[in-house]
Amino acid sequence: MHCEGEQCEARTSRKSKIFEMHCEEEQCEARTMPCERAVRSTYNALRKGSAKHAHRKNRKGSGKMNGNEEKEFFLECEKHWCFWSLILIGGFYGAYTFCERGGVFCNAQTANVVLLSMALGRLEWKTVLYLLVPISAYLLGAIVSEILAKWIKKLNVIRWDTLLVGIEIPVVILLGALPKEAPDQICQVALNFICSMQFNTFRQNEGIPMATTFVTNHIRQTGSNLVKAIRDKDVKAKLRWRMHATMILMFLIGGVISTVLCTFFHVRAIWGSIPFLCYTFVRLFIADKTYEKDMLHKVPRGH
Repeated sequence: MHCEGEQCEARTSRKSKIFEMHCEEEQCEARTMPCERAVRSTYNALRKGSAKHAHRKNRKGSGKMNGNEEKEFFLECEKHWCFWSLILIGGFYGAYTFCERGGVFCNAQTANVVLLSMALGRLEWKTVLYLLVPISAYLLGAIVSEILAKWIKKLNVIRWDTLLVGIEIPVVILLGALPKEAPDQICQVALNFICSMQFNTFRQNEGIPMATTFVTNHIRQTGSNLVKAIRDKDVKAKLRWRMHATMILMFLIGGVISTVLCTFFHVRAIWGSIPFLCYTFVRLFIADKTYEKDMLHKVPRGH
C-alpha cells in the first residue's frame, strides 16, 4: 500500500510539472504573439513603403529619361534647318544641270549607271567612257570627303561639315562664270563631286538617317512611316514621316527656284544657290567658333 501511495504521488507530481510547463509555454506564446504580430506588421509596412518608394523612383527616373530624350543635344550640322537648307540646294543643282548643262541630274548616279549598262549592252564604248567620268567623280568625292574629314578634325580649328559648305561657294561662283559654250562636263563633274561629298558628310538629321542630294529614300520612308503612324499609332513613325515629307518639300522648292531662275538667267542661274550656301555656312561657322568650339572633336551621328 505504501508503494502504491508513493507511485501515485510520483505520477501526480509529474502531471503537475507537465501542467506547469504547459502553462509556461502558453504564457510564453501569449507574450510572444504580440511581438511576432508587431514584427510582421512592421515588415509588411516597410515592404510596402519600399515598393512605393521604388515606384516613385522609377517614375522619376522615367521622367528624367524622357526629359533627356526631349533635350538630346545635336550639333548644328545635324539639325533640321541645316538639312532643309542643303536638300534645297541639292534640288537647285539638279534642276540647273538638267535645264542648262546637258540635260542630266548631278545629284545621284543611279540614272548614269543605268545608261552605262545600256551602253555596255550596245557596245557603245565612247558612251561608256563618257559616263564613267561623272560616276568616277562621284566615287572620288566620297573618298576625298572621308580623308579630309579626319585630317580637318585633327587641326581642331573648324568642322569639316562647315568647311565643305564654304568650299561650295567659290566653286558655284566659278561655275556660274563659265560661258554658255563651255563644255557641260565641267559643270557636271564639279557638281557630281560636290554632291557626293555633301551626301557622304551630312548623314543624320537629328538622329534619323537622311540624304541631302536626292529624295528616293525620303519618298519610301514617308509612305512606310505614314502607314505605321496611322495603323500602329506609332509616335516615332509620325515624327519620321513628317520629317521625310519636309525634306521632299524642300527639294521641290529648290528645283522650282532653280527652274525659274534658269528661265531668266540661264547659265548664271546657279548663282541663285549662293544665298542659301552663305546662310548655311555662316550659321555653322558661328557655332564652330562660339558655343560648339569645345566640341569640334565630337563626331556627328552616322559616322
